Amino acid sequence: MEERRKNRRIALASTLVIKRMDRNEEPRQVDIEVTDVSKTGIGFNCPVQLEIGSVYESYLTIWTQEILHAFLEIIRVEKKDGGFECGSIFIGMSEQDASRIATYDTIDNMSE
Repeated sequence: MEERRKNRRIALASTLVIKRMDRNEEPRQVDIEVTDVSKTGIGFNCPVQLEIGSVYESYLTIWTQEILHAFLEIIRVEKKDGGFECGSIFIGMSEQDASRIATYDTIDNMSE
């Protein structure tokens, strides 16, 4: 399979609070398993089916225990055992937050 990602992906354990932005609904916490993160997007397993093209508000807890506030546009959803594998891109993430992810990637590469 041809690699289409712009940036190297990093494995990172975390949870997200997701709130869909195009509907008037209450935010809810969805327990997910983050499979990878780059400065441009995030991949995760989710028990709830999300819609491709929809935008969700999220709070990503990173390795330093800081919380990054980000908006995610869902670009891929695949049904898997017991849930869904999702791919998303960050929308409007601050350069400072994107740099935090890139810094972790640099440190992670140095330790390999």
